[in-house]
This record gives sequence, C-alpha cells and structure tokens, in this order.
Amino acid sequence: MQDSPTILLVDDEDAIQKLLSFPLQKDGYRVVEARDGEAALSRFDEEKVDLVVLDLALPKLDGLEVCRRLRVRSAVPIIMLTARDEEIDKVIGLEIGADDYITKPFSIREFRSRVRALLRRASLTPTTSADEEIAVGPLRIDRARRRVEVGGRTPELTYVEFELVQILAEQPGRVFSRSDLLEKIWGSSQYRDRRTVDVHVRHLREKLERDPGKPELILTVRGVGYRFREP
Repeated sequence: MQDSPTILLVDDEDAIQKLLSFPLQKDGYRVVEARDGEAALSRFDEEKVDLVVLDLALPKLDGLEVCRRLRVRSAVPIIMLTARDEEIDKVIGLEIGADDYITKPFSIREFRSRVRALLRRASLTPTTSADEEIAVGPLRIDRARRRVEVGGRTPELTYVEFELVQILAEQPGRVFSRSDLLEKIWGSSQYRDRRTVDVHVRHLREKLERDPGKPELILTVRGVGYRFREP
C-alpha cells in the first residue's frame, strides 16, 4: 500500500467517510482521512497526497477556502463534493481551482470513475517537449513554466484552464466538441456535465480576451464546441 496512490478524503460525516473509504481501499488506494478544513491542510502537509476529495461544507474552514489554500501550494487534483446542486457553488469551486465536482447523492460507480480518471490524467507523461512554446497570434504558451502571455499580460490560470487553452491552441482551427475536451482533460466524459467545459471557457475568455463578450481567440462553434482562431 505504500506505493499506492494516496487520497486525502475530507468530510465531516462518519457515514460518508466509511461509504467512500471502502471502495477506494478496495481499488488499491491508500486513504487518509480529515474531518474539518484545518485538519485537511495539516494532513496534506504531513502526507504525499496524489488526490484530494473535498467536501464543500466543513467545520472550521469550508471546502472553498481549503481548495484555495491548496492551490497556492500544489497542483494536486481536487474533486469537490457538494450537497447543493446550485450552479454558483460549482462555478466558484472550478474558479478557485477544483478539477472536478460531484453533487450528492451520487453513485459509487460514478465516484470511482472520476477518481480513476483524475489519477490517470495526473500520472500521464507529457508527449511534447517541456521547453516547447506555442505561439498563435498574440498568445504565447510557455509549457515549461505553465505560463501564458497575451497582449503583454501574464494572467494566472488554473490547472484546467491551462490544459484547455493548450489543447485548443495546439491545433488552431480544429473544432473540439465538449466531449472531446472532457476526454482530453479529465480522461473521461462519463458522468460529467458538458457545461463544465463552458464554465472553464468563460473564465479563460475573461482572462485572455480583450472583450470576453466578443472573443477573438477562443471561438464557439454553435451546436458543436470550440476552436482556437487560425493564424
């Protein structure tokens, strides 16, 4: 088990801890538990964590604040759990750096699928040279530093936002469906709401475009998905 991926499971309900720990351990993962936000940060510092499953409603520090603090120090994959099915909760979670979210109640099969997909994506070795730069129009993408420059600005992108703009800019003009992007970024489109892609695209446009309402870089292909403008 020492060589198995370690998952930090953060939820204050004993029933949820037991419900989720069992299938994770059955799949061969090592599970580290925390029941409040402060304990989650402490356990993260003590362990080499490969993935965080983070409840939104936590004592001491809520899940959003924990996610925000983790993102300052790490790009570890984060799945956010929420009992609320409100769009604003999902948007805020994605905005501050959560990689995926899942709304309670959910099936264990769905949960296991999302965990496997994120761990698989995180373990993939990039196929392109780390020192390669992508340049399309006013956009420059520095892969080695995971940094984007546009119009003399270097906006801060989340892990998913960087992956998304990199995928689109690698093949300008190619149309990617929402399912294509879910597969490439999360490793699976199963169980995922395709509107998740729309949320990330909206945030990217706010950071990269001169006028997000009239995008010039990331273009919508109505009824299909998105493409990056051709040079």
